[in-house]
Amino acid sequence: MTKYFLQKTLSQSVSVSGTGVHSGKQTHLTIHPAPENHGIKFRRIDLPGTQDIPALFKRVVDTSLATVLGANGAIVSTIEHLMASFAGLGIDNAMVEVDDYEIPIMDGSAGIFTQSITNAGIMEQTAPKHFLIVKKPIKIVDNDKYVMVYPEPCFKITCKIDFQHPLIGEQELTFDRAKNNFEKDISHARTFGFIKDIELLKKFSLGKGGSLDNAIIIDKDRILNEEGLRYPDEFVRHKLLDSLGDFSLLGMPIQGHIITRKSGHTLNHLFIESFLKNKNAWETGPTKME
Repeated sequence: MTKYFLQKTLSQSVSVSGTGVHSGKQTHLTIHPAPENHGIKFRRIDLPGTQDIPALFKRVVDTSLATVLGANGAIVSTIEHLMASFAGLGIDNAMVEVDDYEIPIMDGSAGIFTQSITNAGIMEQTAPKHFLIVKKPIKIVDNDKYVMVYPEPCFKITCKIDFQHPLIGEQELTFDRAKNNFEKDISHARTFGFIKDIELLKKFSLGKGGSLDNAIIIDKDRILNEEGLRYPDEFVRHKLLDSLGDFSLLGMPIQGHIITRKSGHTLNHLFIESFLKNKNAWETGPTKME
């Protein structure tokens, strides 16, 4: 009998609270289990009667500082770390209720979301999981930056970064779903920023909730966080985490190998747009378990 990968949801609801990195507001978030073929959706419980917002590329309304989804006047912002947790844990179906527009930054990583979901339990459902199965390479280039995907029998993502800073420089990392553990290897990598950029954000009343508790802050020649880094290459691990969150907005997991170089939310979303237009380069369907 042929066995396929099956869809997954949470075994029970779980709640977390935290501060929005840009708004500085306290936000409460509850993740509920959802039925098969539901997908990931967001509900603004502070705006009763508004439409649920599916976590899909066509709902992206901004990528300048974070990934923002919108529908009929309601938005939900800074979703990438939570979406990375869903993607990394293989969660297909969930309803996320929030009482403000910005998903809390927590400690700057996906670790608290990931641990909360794992503690709640992950339940396999009966319907097969559908994949976007890559048949031909697709690549999008912007000067020395690019995002590409090519066929591979499982999901892999390689992230390459290059910052002209002595504490970062060039870093590269591959995450292979079949071999690596998302919770251990990726989820705890924190967002990072340069002190000069943070001062600029605050001038424009952004980054109100940012602090050393939820980001790695870098000066000219040192890291300001007393505890230092969680991984020697935490910077590229976080960029990979962000990319997982961005690419999850395709609505189905990819069967293929994604490679990014110096990419960010905007280029990732341009790649998704190109990917969806190249319908001869992929097909959808369930995947057999080996």
